[in-house]
Amino acid sequence: MPPKISNSVAWQQAEILMQPAFIRVIDNLRKHLDVSPWKGTYHDVLVWPANTTEETKAIVSGLLQEMETATPQQADAIRETLARMPMPHPGYHLLLQRQEQQVNVDLWELCYQVCFIDYTPEQQAADIDTSLIDDAGEVDWLRLEAKTKELVEQVFANLPE
Repeated sequence: MPPKISNSVAWQQAEILMQPAFIRVIDNLRKHLDVSPWKGTYHDVLVWPANTTEETKAIVSGLLQEMETATPQQADAIRETLARMPMPHPGYHLLLQRQEQQVNVDLWELCYQVCFIDYTPEQQAADIDTSLIDDAGEVDWLRLEAKTKELVEQVFANLPE
């Protein structure tokens, strides 16, 4: 799940960092895949809130499909129902494969690890890594690259033998 950002300054800092972090993550992953026995494929996914049951996912998915052909009155009723239900958010994953082994890497979670201090998915709130922003309020590209490279190296170092 996306981290909770506590104030407008942190929100602006996250906006400054996320796109460059994502670009650096993808580029560093590509560099590792070029020399790795692992093959990678990227996938758009839906990420559901924790503890969402399969039944609830099916209901929400069905309601979203019904919206496509619903009358305006039906659509209003469906929106009211959906407002009380857990909703997925879009995600982006890299599926790494080698022989029979598969590892799924959540690319947004990896970007959050780059942009936030000691980020873990379980955290309720996250603090921006302000060392990645220079005194002028711009991205410090050297620090961003170094942190991204280190985190991507950890991903590959932790893959099964």
